[in-house]
Amino acid sequence: MSMIFFACVVRVRDGLPLSASTDFYHTQDFLEWRRRLKSLALRLAQYPGRGSAEGCDFSIHFSSFGDVACMAICSCQCPAAMAFCFLETLWWEFTASYDTTCIGLASRPYAFLEFDSIIQKVKWHFNYVSSSHMETSLEKIQEELKLQPPVVLTLEDTDVANGVMNGHTPMHLEPAPNFRMEPVTALGILSLILNIMCAALNLIRGVHLAEHSLQVAHEEIGNILAFLVPFVACIFQDPRSWFCWLDQTS
Repeated sequence: MSMIFFACVVRVRDGLPLSASTDFYHTQDFLEWRRRLKSLALRLAQYPGRGSAEGCDFSIHFSSFGDVACMAICSCQCPAAMAFCFLETLWWEFTASYDTTCIGLASRPYAFLEFDSIIQKVKWHFNYVSSSHMETSLEKIQEELKLQPPVVLTLEDTDVANGVMNGHTPMHLEPAPNFRMEPVTALGILSLILNIMCAALNLIRGVHLAEHSLQVAHEEIGNILAFLVPFVACIFQDPRSWFCWLDQTS
């Protein structure tokens, strides 16, 4: 009876799947656990070492060391020691086949898909073959698990990760604060009135002088600009006061 259904090798720092077993089960429950495993792979850096998430029919086990982690979807009847022994064997096989430089430079998912043949071989060995060497390895893993138990994740942990990845986590939106400018002080109002008066005076004197510009010498245009430029300067001297005043009257 098969106890290990699916296995993959991922890069710890970003969860990039480097290789995976190509056999696939098309049941809805298994597909859901595949989604859980994929989202959990992105958070492996938070859980160093070994960890498990168990459900009614399936369980996820992962074992990470250095830059590489191995993950598996197993039957709920699969002993934890057997799952972690399988993952440790898979880790040794992968690191013996690919060096850290190749792993670090991998930029696309399943860059080492040819490793699937080794995954299948190791998986078949643990599912259907029993040997004295395997028994010794299982006893060793059992002792290690007693000394350092794996991190136990709940289904809610994987659900949260899966929800974040698929955009199902509810977003708490708060209304943006409604900012209004501070009211203009009495000194600001006085400054605004004086600016208006100066601007009006400069405009009147500039227009009056412009009426006679056709009869005067060309250099008189400079005198006209001498009144019009201060008019424009008065208008834009303190634009904040204008906006504050308009904000108060609206």
